[in-house]
Amino acid sequence: MHYQAYRDLVVNTTSTLDESKRALFLNQLSASEKNPVIMFGFNAFLGTFGIDRFLVGDIISGILKLLTLGGFGIWVLVDCFLIAGRTRSKNANMLLQLAASLK
Repeated sequence: MHYQAYRDLVVNTTSTLDESKRALFLNQLSASEKNPVIMFGFNAFLGTFGIDRFLVGDIISGILKLLTLGGFGIWVLVDCFLIAGRTRSKNANMLLQLAASLK
């Protein structure tokens, strides 16, 4: 998911909520949202151990990445390009679940 598509989703979802629930929604969103740049840093420095995948919530792929030491380095390189989009997709899923719980 691209940055602009994620931001559009946040704006559209926020606009559908009542005024009383917007502040609660935005507070909960900012508390649980993962930053793609920080996830890239985790991949760069600890990607061999799968820490980035564990933090995003991909437990199975995190374990596989840990056991293979980052796919012998190849998986770490691939994740340099994919982790930001994966983080935004996980944030989008969490955002939609949070909005559904407040409606």
